[in-house]
Amino acid sequence: MAVPSSALRIDSRTVLGIAVPMTLAFLTTPLIGIVDTAVIGHYGDPALMGGIAVAALIFDVVFSTFNFLRAGTTGLTAQAFGAGHRREMQAALLRALVVAVLAGLVIVALMVPLRRAGLAFIAPSDAVADAASRYFDIRVLAAPVTLANYALLGWVLGLGRSGIALALQTLINGVNIGLSLLLGLTLGWGIAGVAIAAVAGEGLGLLAALVIAYRLGRGHWSPAVAALADVHAFHRMAGVNADIMMRSFALLFAFALFTRTGARFGDVTLAANAVLMNFFMVGGFFLDGLAAAAEQLVGRAVGARAADAFHATVRLTLMWSVGLAGLTSAAFWLGGPALIATMTASAEVRALAALYLPWAALMPMFGVFAFEMDGVYIGATWSRDMRNMMLLSLAVYTTLIAALVPVLGNHGLWLALAVFLGARGLTLGLRLPKLAAKTFANRNDGIRS
Repeated sequence: MAVPSSALRIDSRTVLGIAVPMTLAFLTTPLIGIVDTAVIGHYGDPALMGGIAVAALIFDVVFSTFNFLRAGTTGLTAQAFGAGHRREMQAALLRALVVAVLAGLVIVALMVPLRRAGLAFIAPSDAVADAASRYFDIRVLAAPVTLANYALLGWVLGLGRSGIALALQTLINGVNIGLSLLLGLTLGWGIAGVAIAAVAGEGLGLLAALVIAYRLGRGHWSPAVAALADVHAFHRMAGVNADIMMRSFALLFAFALFTRTGARFGDVTLAANAVLMNFFMVGGFFLDGLAAAAEQLVGRAVGARAADAFHATVRLTLMWSVGLAGLTSAAFWLGGPALIATMTASAEVRALAALYLPWAALMPMFGVFAFEMDGVYIGATWSRDMRNMMLLSLAVYTTLIAALVPVLGNHGLWLALAVFLGARGLTLGLRLPKLAAKTFANRNDGIRS
């Protein structure tokens, strides 16, 4: 099965045709954080807001460490699509689902030590720790389902079905948001209601995704099942996934360190930073749409050995990413005070969040190259280099926190985060020409871009 030549003609219409649906899909995820913060914020207790932030961070560390199930599956599936290997496209999903279910069951089995370790690392106040524990103990039960959804989303993205990905994310997050409002506010279940809403959204999303995957595979999954025993394919998947897992863990460690350091300034500062991190997440998910386009198109280009399509993808996705980052930063700068007011009823938290708003507003500009390069590296499965540049940037970040926070306080913390994002984009960008030359060396590029 040959890849259609139209799939490797790269122009702005192609890029935006993938990026716009995926941007809308990704934007539904930070909306959950905004709605959850708003629901709990209406109780007027900074400790409850801090509890949501801490629990969400623990889940980010636990679940997003397995983000390779999404990213790795996208890259491997897109390359199989570009090479025209249908059986391998299906097998890539089945291998990822096996890993997802097993990993999810391990997470549930280790829920108590994981929660204790997370709280010990962040060291919040007793009131914040109690609120975080109540949320964690309910939501963690959906771990196998959540990770399976990661794999299915990555597979759909690798096939270039961004419209389906949008529908699945909208279903998962829409159910989550609707039930959070119903259970958390209308019925007054508070943090427990918000956690139950997350579990329900993931469960319904998985059922829909499995039905869609079966239909996309046209019901012919037997050859793909046999391909699960392909030792070489498993070895490749393991290598790519291990690198992405280390990269994801390092990234989440950076955010955990941000929250832990901010917690030292008290519950009000912790809550203010949590509000502003929602701005960062929204900006990030805007950029993630274009990164997803880079993943798909770069993966196809590498699989089809089409160097021109690769370079066109990098150029166009980067151009659109910079423009979108500028618009996002401007929107946050102008509309930030109003958004802050909708997320918390605490006057103290509002005032402090407004003080640090400029940092949050500028984060899309600091992070634009990092987001874009992540998409390119995932699509090309240059996972080892992505891991190494992340670790280098993390070393710079931790050094800056130690040096700047004692002098500049919370401003120093935000400055260190900004430099961390910039360093990631710079180091990945500097490595790209050499890696591209090696990947496409002596390859016949006969497909138009």
